[in-house]
Amino acid sequence: MSIAALHDLPAPAKLNLFLHVTGRRADGYHLLQSAFALIDWCDTLHLERRPPGPGGSPGGISRTDLGLALPDDDLSVKAARLLQQASGTCWGVHISIDKQVPWGAGLGGGSSDAATTLLALNRLWGLRWPRQRLLDLALRLGADVPFFVGGHNAWVEGIGERLTPIDLPASGYLVVKPDVEIPTVKIFTSELLTRDTPATTVAVFAAETKRFGQNDLQACAQAYSSKVTETLVLLEQHMGNSRMSGSGSAVFAHTDHPSAAEHVVATLPAAWVGRYCEGMKHHPLCEWASD
Repeated sequence: MSIAALHDLPAPAKLNLFLHVTGRRADGYHLLQSAFALIDWCDTLHLERRPPGPGGSPGGISRTDLGLALPDDDLSVKAARLLQQASGTCWGVHISIDKQVPWGAGLGGGSSDAATTLLALNRLWGLRWPRQRLLDLALRLGADVPFFVGGHNAWVEGIGERLTPIDLPASGYLVVKPDVEIPTVKIFTSELLTRDTPATTVAVFAAETKRFGQNDLQACAQAYSSKVTETLVLLEQHMGNSRMSGSGSAVFAHTDHPSAAEHVVATLPAAWVGRYCEGMKHHPLCEWASD
């Protein structure tokens, strides 16, 4: 019997433990090195299969927002349409999203929603595509989407498409997002952005995962909004370390003290959001595509 619906599907956020910009391609895309870590701050998706349209035409694709309102054509809808077109299936889908991961934060929330949509529809529509085929499609949706489809903490290179699974030590994180959203284009067009950080290796990173490197986008984000600096200082004062994730505006700190992290969250300014998170060894839907 075929599956008609899939409920309570997690879409976890990620942290960039470091992010180096090592160059720029002729087409304008930036070359990066980073270590991506999955964390247990998740959106939740529910997918219900919809029948084909009249005369066997593709079925409809729609979405309901259970929490924060999302753009009409967000990445989960784009992912569903792209997979429908690429696979030639006539099935449609209705997607419901409980948005918990803040957007405009550098936590990959929209990309993770898209990846969960691809992994779930691969099962819901009975496609049985191998992971590599989904990865090829994922890159067309955005640089972070392949990481979430890949399913493991990863060493990431190129423009985000070159993934090497890595093991990370168990870690807790305090993650805080101030009340500002930073357009990614503002960061990558900033005059402050350096694009020549020397390339490094997994072995060098593994020797000091919690202190290694820097986020080359951080200074650009601080210039865009002083609230990023305020957040960095706040976490440094309470946790002894702080770093921005992705292109911001969220900042994280490594911590082994959940109660101390939760105290900071309880005292955040109004409209700021924060959470104590733990790292995940792999994506909860990792086994939903074959390697």
